[in-house]
Amino acid sequence: MGTQIHARLNHLFLQQPSLPALSSRSSIAGKCGSRKENRVFGPWKANGLRRTELCVRSSSNAGVTFWENWAPEKSSKSPSLSDVLWPSAGAFAAMAILGKIDQVLAPKGISMTIAPLGAVCAVLFATPKTPGARKYNMFVAQIGCAAIGVLAFSIFGPGWLARSTALAAALAFMIFTRTVHPPAASLPLLFIDGGKLHHLNFWYALFPGAAGCLLLCFIQEIVCYLKDNLKF
Repeated sequence: MGTQIHARLNHLFLQQPSLPALSSRSSIAGKCGSRKENRVFGPWKANGLRRTELCVRSSSNAGVTFWENWAPEKSSKSPSLSDVLWPSAGAFAAMAILGKIDQVLAPKGISMTIAPLGAVCAVLFATPKTPGARKYNMFVAQIGCAAIGVLAFSIFGPGWLARSTALAAALAFMIFTRTVHPPAASLPLLFIDGGKLHHLNFWYALFPGAAGCLLLCFIQEIVCYLKDNLKF
């Protein structure tokens, strides 16, 4: 009886569990593709309380990833004609309407067809599902960055120092508030270098950037509806 108990204890404490040599494997690659890390978990220890981990790192694909950034994006399928036509038609309609508004505002020396709104059209119509196309991001960034441009001009006046400070502050504002909207970064530079906008002062935070975005949001809804329902 004692011999059987002793043999049973040896079986429980000394026998290694029959786990495969490679129990799991995960591959971790950095966003810039500079390093690829493979984690391989080895067999369990004899006491069954811990396992060993072996990390194998390789940078053999770093060069391939770098050059892939200079090639067109590999997508599962090419865009259809409707995916190209409707955003382009939306951009045409947006600039045409803004141009008509310019004719009404011409006596006041104000223009709605500013360059940043062209970039907003590209974001809203071509990439409507990206973070930069979110309405919250767009309006907070437009208003905040425009106000930063006015403030920088009032402190430093025209010149490279005002432009550099305004752009740096605009990027910091968007990152801190998590409202990154790339077209808004050009609003401070537009105000500092555009003499015809200086008379707006802090009204520039709302007009023409934020006001123009209201129209573009309305056109975006039409473009998205046409893309989803009229395909060819």
